[in-house]
Amino acid sequence: QVELVESGGGLVQAGGSLRLSCAPAGRISSGYAMGWVRQAPGKEREFITAINWYGSDTYYTDSVKGRFTISKDNVENTVYLQMNSLKPEDTAVYYCVARRPGWYSYSFYPTDYPYSGQGTQVTVSS
Repeated sequence: QVELVESGGGLVQAGGSLRLSCAPAGRISSGYAMGWVRQAPGKEREFITAINWYGSDTYYTDSVKGRFTISKDNVENTVYLQMNSLKPEDTAVYYCVARRPGWYSYSFYPTDYPYSGQGTQVTVSS
């Protein structure tokens, strides 16, 4: 079981920046890839970015490419999502997700991330 704790959401004006953090709540038995998904009101959950366990390989969906950066602190096992040039359409609840321990590479398939944090609200005003 992987428990994830997110922080860093909030309200920001369009064009602004926010940084989200995600850390495991307990001891880690084995490494795993992580990512972020978001869900806007009335829309399906969108898988937006992922990073492998080592922090050396990343993936971004087109809607955030060039604006968002995922990174990892390998000492603290904390994953960050730096969001720049935010747009009103980025407004959503953002969830940190994780693969099963032992799966070090990221996957393009959201169903490969069975663990999720509680979510943090990001609101971008126009």
